[in-house]
Amino acid sequence: MRLKACFVSVVILIGIQSAARAQQPQDPLGDNLFPPELVMQHQEEIGLTDEQKNFLKTESRKAALRFTELQWQLADAGEKMAALVKQPRVDEQQAIAVLDQILDVEREIKRLQISLVIRTKNTLTPEQQARLQEIKNKARPK
Repeated sequence: MRLKACFVSVVILIGIQSAARAQQPQDPLGDNLFPPELVMQHQEEIGLTDEQKNFLKTESRKAALRFTELQWQLADAGEKMAALVKQPRVDEQQAIAVLDQILDVEREIKRLQISLVIRTKNTLTPEQQARLQEIKNKARPK
């Protein structure tokens, strides 16, 4: 009887582990794009040219400046929202308008992030992309 219970427990454990592995979501964007930081960390390994380096530096600087501006906007809108919801009665229309501001800024941040990694990938040769993919795969936890 004990042996049977132990066997059933092992089978259940294996099933749970298999289900957990199967449920790990794939990230089609992250799996196929390269953050500029990764490219710069491995610039020698992938043979990044001076032209590519300059392009990535320029694009990263522009994006960083815009990210900073957007973070300030997000903080301002967050403070407005906090002040609104602290009131005993919340003006729903004002709160929704501020929420729309927050969502617009968040959307622009995400758009800027995706745009930057797409431009980063597009500046790389297929060989450089393949090498970076190998580097990412080696670094990925098993």
